[in-house]
Amino acid sequence: MLFLRLAARSCRTLTALHCLPDVYITCRTTASYVQGQSPEPRIREYFYYIDHHGQLFLDDTKVKNFVTCFKDKQFLVFFFSRLRINQSGRYQEDFPFLSLCGRERNYLRCDDRPVVFTHLLQNPAGDQELLSYCGGAEKLSIPFKPEALYMHPVSGRVYHPSPELSGRVGLVRSALAIELSSNFVYPPESGQSGQPTHFLWEGQKHRLTNELAGCFPAVEEGGGQQGELG
Repeated sequence: MLFLRLAARSCRTLTALHCLPDVYITCRTTASYVQGQSPEPRIREYFYYIDHHGQLFLDDTKVKNFVTCFKDKQFLVFFFSRLRINQSGRYQEDFPFLSLCGRERNYLRCDDRPVVFTHLLQNPAGDQELLSYCGGAEKLSIPFKPEALYMHPVSGRVYHPSPELSGRVGLVRSALAIELSSNFVYPPESGQSGQPTHFLWEGQKHRLTNELAGCFPAVEEGGGQQGELG
């Protein structure tokens, strides 16, 4: 795709952040690549990174911020609507997700999860709100299920089910999570230091299913994973 070729001319060897689809915590490994490389005739490969704010970058972009991230909605919808778990046999350890575009392979690694929910939208077709992700507005959205929200007991980050093909779990961007946080209900004995049990939404008290808990490694008391909301 011409847009990707024009955007990805640089090349370098880098240290990549390893992010597995079913694991929260990350580790470092080394992956060598050249942006736009052709491992076989008429095949091109490009490499991307998504941060915990849902911003997409070329992986070897030195300064990653709002100025350097991709903002074109059409491109983002095209990229993320084709996102799958990487089972290609290439770069699976370092880039666990893959978006295919014809003969182009677009590999993706992530700070946390490849799907990052950034906005809560009204659904023009009904009463149920939509969670929009990765800059795609209504074109990249799923129904909001308040009972399925999951707050990680160590990091405090909030998650919601995501499209199955892209890993099943999506991260709720910290700005949106903070907006929603006042609706969590905690056991009286724990205050807000424990795990929430319910979520108040549109006059209803939803019992949290914690269905996503099994998608994370077991957390041991007093140790384990690191991280925080934000």
